Amino acid sequence: MKQWFAISIVGMTLLLATAAAMASSPQGTVNDADALQGVTVGKVVFDINMANPHMLPLYLKVITQTHADLQRQQVKPEMVLAFRGKAVKLVSKNQDSFPIDQHPFLDEIALLIAELQKRPGVRMEVCGLATGLFGVDNGTVLPGIKVVGNTFVSLTGYHAQGYAAIPIY
Repeated sequence: MKQWFAISIVGMTLLLATAAAMASSPQGTVNDADALQGVTVGKVVFDINMANPHMLPLYLKVITQTHADLQRQQVKPEMVLAFRGKAVKLVSKNQDSFPIDQHPFLDEIALLIAELQKRPGVRMEVCGLATGLFGVDNGTVLPGIKVVGNTFVSLTGYHAQGYAAIPIY
């Protein structure tokens, strides 16, 4: 298991390095023009069900880059980050259930979430059903994240509204 984790960290680091290099290339050479043909609004819901505090910061950075890439290509981002399952523990101010060595990752998650919330067209929600199941007090949810009844219901609604669902497990 540790070997897989190490490989996935290396793989994700390479992925980010490649993405960063591509993003810094001249805009005319690397783009998503084929996929974005006729698209003026990028409606996406990120279905976040990841319980790993070490990995979530990486994905939040990729989501931030995705927002910037949409804007760069003249597509208005409409993004929803929906936290469910054990991910609800990662978006709580209460860090008591985590070992002390994981607190810096939780702090980074809170910082990245606050930064993402400043971007136009970004909303966040957390599953109230999951907060109850995993013992997270709704009053401890990070600022700016709306507690909803059930993210399965909201994901269903976003899908019906034309949002693309991107799972993050």
